[in-house]
Order: sequence, then C-alpha cells, then structure tokens
Amino acid sequence: MSESAAPSTVAGPAAGRRPVRWLLRQLERLLAILGLATLVYFVGLDYSRITSKSMHPTLQGEDWAGGDRVMTEKFSYWFRSPRRWEVITYRAADGTQIMKRVVGLPGESVRMVRGGRIFIDGREIAPPEQLDFLAYFPFGNLTSDKPPAECGEGYFVLGDYSRDSDDSRFNGPVMPEQVIGRAWLIVGPSGRRGFVNR
Repeated sequence: MSESAAPSTVAGPAAGRRPVRWLLRQLERLLAILGLATLVYFVGLDYSRITSKSMHPTLQGEDWAGGDRVMTEKFSYWFRSPRRWEVITYRAADGTQIMKRVVGLPGESVRMVRGGRIFIDGREIAPPEQLDFLAYFPFGNLTSDKPPAECGEGYFVLGDYSRDSDDSRFNGPVMPEQVIGRAWLIVGPSGRRGFVNR
C-alpha cells in the first residue's frame, strides 16, 4: 500500500510580489489624490494673512504673526459677479492682496452723507442686519463737497473699519480683472475660525 503525500504550497515569486503591488497601488492612489488637491488649491483657492486692521472686526490682525489666516475661493466668480456686501480679495496695482467689502457695483454711483449713510444712485441703502456694526466715514472721494463717486466698470469697496482703510475712497473702484475671489473662510487662529461671508 503506497502513501500519497498532500500537495505542498510553496510560495513562489508571484506570491512575494503581491504585497509590493498592493503598496504600489496605494501609493499611486495617494499621489493622485495629492495631485488633485494641489490642482484644486492652485486653480480655485488662495491663502493669505491679514496684516491690517482696516477690516476689523470681520478680519483681524495687524502683523503677519498674529493676523487671521484667510482662505479665498475663486469658484463662485466663475459663475457670477461679486455681490454687494461681500468681502472680496483683489490685487492692488503694486501686487499686494487686499480684502474689502463691496458697496457699489458696476454702473452705479456712490455717495455718503453725515453719519456714514450710503446712497447708491441717489437712494439710501442699509447693510443687512448681520452687518449692523458697520460705521462708515466720509473721507476721500465721499466727502460732502464732492460729487457722487462713479463705479464705472468696477466695484466700490470699503473697509469695515473705514476710519483707517485705504479703499475706493482714495484709490477708485476695483476693476473686475483685479478680483481674485471671495474671502471665504478664516482657518486660523483657532479661536477665530469661521466663514467670512455669511
């Protein structure tokens, strides 16, 4: 009577390559995700820090170390134009990135009277309820002895802390090609996290 031995399972070269293939597949997926995230960031997002108190209390900071860290999103303005009372990020003539609030839209005229009341095309407009903290000051081209400021093809922007803000009262309207996007999210410091435009 002969005995038959059970077939032995010998790990060949193919079995040893399986973990390597799995690791390579995972690495490939990770690189694809990182590549996509990088593309989304550079195409649709922008990161900056607040180094001026001109947008206080919405955006805070007076230096690079302590200022709000803000994410700007560009996607919205691919489909629509900036709206009144939104905070936009734009590039000044010297290349500096600035954030201010839109008050006047293209084709409109802006005037300010005593008490910081804003008139658009001769009609008074009031900020929405959540912006009732705004207190504007008639400086630059919005003083009572000047004619209404024309927006032309641009956007008339003001700083929320307009007592100390270098904005459209002194520099004129922001042209559409200067606009980078909509100031979207405060990502730091931790106690300040939240949406900019609500």
